[in-house]
Amino acid sequence: MKPHLSEQLTIFASIIKWSVYATAVGILSGCGTALFLKLLSAGKDYSGNFIPYQFFLPAALLASSALVRYLAPDAAGHGTEKVIEAVHQKMGKIQLKVVPVKLVATILTLASGGSAGKEGPCAQIGAGLASAFGGLLRLSAIDRRKLVICGISAGFSTVFGTPIAGALFGIEVLVLGQMMSDVMFPSFVAGIVGYHVATLLGVTYPHYPQLNISQIDGVLFFEMLLLGIWCGIIALFFVKLLHIVHDLMERFTWCWIDKALTGGVYIVIIGMYVSKDYLGLGLESIEAGLRGEHLPAGAIFWKSLSSSITLGCGGSGGVLTPVFFIGTAAGNLFATLFQPHNLALFSSVGMVAMLAAAANTPISASIMAMELFGASIGPYAAVACMAGFLIVGYNSVYPSQLLGIQKSGSLSAPQGSTIGEIDYATVVPREKSLLLFLQNFFIKFRANRHDRNKKSR
Repeated sequence: MKPHLSEQLTIFASIIKWSVYATAVGILSGCGTALFLKLLSAGKDYSGNFIPYQFFLPAALLASSALVRYLAPDAAGHGTEKVIEAVHQKMGKIQLKVVPVKLVATILTLASGGSAGKEGPCAQIGAGLASAFGGLLRLSAIDRRKLVICGISAGFSTVFGTPIAGALFGIEVLVLGQMMSDVMFPSFVAGIVGYHVATLLGVTYPHYPQLNISQIDGVLFFEMLLLGIWCGIIALFFVKLLHIVHDLMERFTWCWIDKALTGGVYIVIIGMYVSKDYLGLGLESIEAGLRGEHLPAGAIFWKSLSSSITLGCGGSGGVLTPVFFIGTAAGNLFATLFQPHNLALFSSVGMVAMLAAAANTPISASIMAMELFGASIGPYAAVACMAGFLIVGYNSVYPSQLLGIQKSGSLSAPQGSTIGEIDYATVVPREKSLLLFLQNFFIKFRANRHDRNKKSR
């Protein structure tokens, strides 16, 4: 057989193999995610109609913490973090019992009014089922790891309702600044299949207004750059607040029971004396901002605080739905100050820019903007997402992310380490720094001007 023919046949066989594997993972993830979303909806309806959150929330957080603590400790936190950790440190090996425990614990948290997201459990459900499927087929550790990444992509695609952006998010979120190209094809297959399976099973997604921008406007483009910087700063605030609240909960509570009950009481206080809008998923506020309605100026702070308390006290759920809420509120506030007639556009771009900054995923966030709001928003979303991604620095809502690039040639951080291990980036040697370059530039500029003045005399 000729070498070139052998090469193409091998690649063709690989495509067939991973199409089959990824399709199976997509079907499993779509079914698992659809089950979770329908149970979550039923749980919210039941709790909202029959049990006041003031009485249910602390007890539900305690029950959620107990389930995770005694049945599946790997289901702790917001889900995606543990999945990233499993991909990097355990070659994708995830215990199957994590899936039902995470599902029930998250429903308890969100249905009672805890402020968290639904994407983390979906990623963990997809990854857990993919890991079990790989174990059933007795795949190698490398192939099982690829399957788990496909499960992450399928989970995100299914819960976001954005098959392309969700699939990309699943591979972009693993390593800051790098994508695993060898997993891109099966991740797309798994994400698209998972999304369509969920829709066939009755999962519906909100349809946001399509923004039609006729041509690129220079002033608006610059304002979007500023909006991206603003969202990067807000993302940095949220990431730091998550860590601060978690540390305070650990320091000033006696045990996990006390921590869960104390956190539940704090969230009840926010709901009673500030607003119930900052409890639960907060989808109504997100949709209002994307329609162009004004959101309260304090929405950024209160949603950040309620989400940090929920996750810090042992509640179960994702972190990206709060990120969407905070980003929408950040864009809404920015527009209120500078572009009050453009609330919908700035809220929409703020939502994806916040995602790009908080999760270090500018590419998938930019594509998500086009999938949700129309292709004409692409240039504005891209510049805002990249600005937010850069300004947040070496910080992330996912500390297990590996560092794959340096965000600036004037800063240095150890590549290959996790984001959680990086305290701060150091300035590179002075001869390479931007500050020295600017200093030398002005010295030369002044010397040249002095020489010209002497010649003119």
